Parts: sequence; structure tokens; C-alpha cells
Amino acid sequence: MRILVTGGAGFIGSALVRRLVLQERAEAVLVVDKLTYAGERRSLRDCEGRPGFAFLQADIAEAGPMRQVMAEFRPDAVMHLAAESHVDRSIAGAAPFIHTNVVGTFALLEAARAYWTGLASAARQDFRFLHISTDEVFGSLGPEGYFTETTPYAPRSPYSASKAGSDHLVAAWHETYGLPTLVTNCSNNYGPYHFPEKLIPLVILNALEGKNLPVYGQGENIRDWLFVEDHVTALLTVLRGGRPGQTYNVGGRAERRNIEVVQDICDSLDRLRPDPAGPRRRLIHFVADRPGHDQRYAIDASKLQAELGWQPAESFATGLEKTIAWYLDNAWWWQPLRNRVYGGERLGLLPAQEKTP
Repeated sequence: MRILVTGGAGFIGSALVRRLVLQERAEAVLVVDKLTYAGERRSLRDCEGRPGFAFLQADIAEAGPMRQVMAEFRPDAVMHLAAESHVDRSIAGAAPFIHTNVVGTFALLEAARAYWTGLASAARQDFRFLHISTDEVFGSLGPEGYFTETTPYAPRSPYSASKAGSDHLVAAWHETYGLPTLVTNCSNNYGPYHFPEKLIPLVILNALEGKNLPVYGQGENIRDWLFVEDHVTALLTVLRGGRPGQTYNVGGRAERRNIEVVQDICDSLDRLRPDPAGPRRRLIHFVADRPGHDQRYAIDASKLQAELGWQPAESFATGLEKTIAWYLDNAWWWQPLRNRVYGGERLGLLPAQEKTP
């Protein structure tokens, strides 16, 4: 199978590409990635030079190059992960999110449609366009209930609004043009190679360096955590068995308050690499909440489980231990990012908040 992966140098994308190239031995995998601040080609170093692997640095919002990529690579499937993804950055500046997540998805859909239209009948039947999205498009849950595939969209940040827009474009291209699309909406991912601005890697690295561990508000916001390798398994399961035009939710059934996640990381690091200065919970520092901070996300993945038989392999406890161990053993990957790209500073503050201690 020939698979085009957009955003393949990102966190989830690189995990997918490593699986395809190193374990699945896909016939050909072409990564298209713009290599923004969060795109890290070193995440693909084990794939470099492998048969069938290729990399192209390009912007998916550029229609001409995307049409050329489709025509020359001739994929059997497109797995679309390229996106600006950090909520805090979208608050500070929404333009890149609209450019990549909305305009980029439109350009990619049009390129895929032009290519797909020209395929022979059997190839047209087998082609798939899988769009990977987020549970944040559904907004915020109360203390009970779960997001399902029929939950109305209610995005509350520039990031989630841009992803909601891209989801709707993908659905429309199926309904209007017949393009065989699939959409997945996942809960919060975590695992190796996660860019250090996100909660779990940020807390791990700050704790290792004895820095404050910032927690928004009182840390009561709840997220459903999904180990990235389980997510990759779900994506390949949907690609191979999902029904065109359908959406599938992917969640880990691992709800945790943010403060609990931070405390778990502190306790694990205290066991694995004790700090002479004392338990790392002392470093927890509550900071002003971000605007529009959704209270709770929780995914109902029963459709994916019932129709396609997917189940997460990792609990939050086992996945977190594997994640922490990876960061302890792989400073070669994250230390340059901390030094050159992102050192742990607060992002997404509005002017009034910048004065709040």
C-alpha cells in the first residue's frame, strides 16, 4: 500500500510513520511536512534510508505542489495529520491555524479529488482519505456524559474552530463529490516524541530541571488520555476497515484531572530519578487559567470498538511510565528543542493576563 502522510514529522504523525515503515513495512510512505517549530525530522531518523520511505518539505496549503505530489506519488491512501495544534498558540495568533487547518485541508482535498477522479474503477473504489481530528471540536462536557460521533460541534478556541472547519470540509467533499473520506476525532494523546510545550512533556522536563510546574487554575480541568501508539493502531484500523463517509471517535477511557496528571508525573520521577531537594510536588505552581479553557473532555469510542474491534492496549499508568522512561533515556531528542525552540515559557496569554502572577 502506498500511503501519503501529511504532518508526518509531528508527534502523532511520526508515530504513525514509524509504525508504517518499521513494523508494517508499507510498500511506500511519503511524508509531507512543512517543518514548522513543532515538526521534527529527527523523529523519523529510524525511517531514513529504509525502502519505500521518502520525505518532502512542503506546505499543504499550496494547491499546485499538492496536485503534483498526488500525481507523482500516486497514493492508495492519504492520512492527513498536518495541523497547527496548540491551543495556547492559537489564542496568541490564530492566522497559522486558519492557514494550515482550513486552507490547507481544502487544498489537500481538492488535490486528492483531482487525483482520485482520474483513477481506474477499482483503484477509485479502494482509495481512502483519512482526516485526523480532535475531540476539542465538540466543546466542553459537564461532569457526566461522553462525546459521541453525533455530538453537535461547539468549538471554543481558535484551534478547535479551525479543526471543526476542516472536519466539515472533509464531510462535504464526501457528500458532494463522493470522495471516500474518513474522519477520526481523538482525545488527548501522550507518549514519546511529544513536543515539549504540551502538558505531559512540559511537566516531565521542568520537573527534571527543578523548575516550576505550571497548572492552569486549580488543575480541575479533566482530559481523557490516549497513548499515541494506541491511537496509531486505531488509525490503521479505521483506514483498513472504516466505512467511507463515517466518523470514528478514538479515546483511551482514561479521564484524569490535570492536577492528578502532574502529581502522577512527580511521583513517578521521584521513584525513577530522585531529586536531592525533595519530592517534586513542591514545584507545582498554579497559574491564571487560559481563556475559553474547556472543563472536561471524554470520548465514547464504542462505535470503533464495536464495528472494528479496536481497544487501547495501555492504561494511563502503564502509558505514562513508558513515556517518562522514554524522556529520561532520550535527551538527544528533547534537549535541542528546549535550548533552541521552546524553553518552557507560558504561551497564550492575553494582555490582561500577562500582568497576573
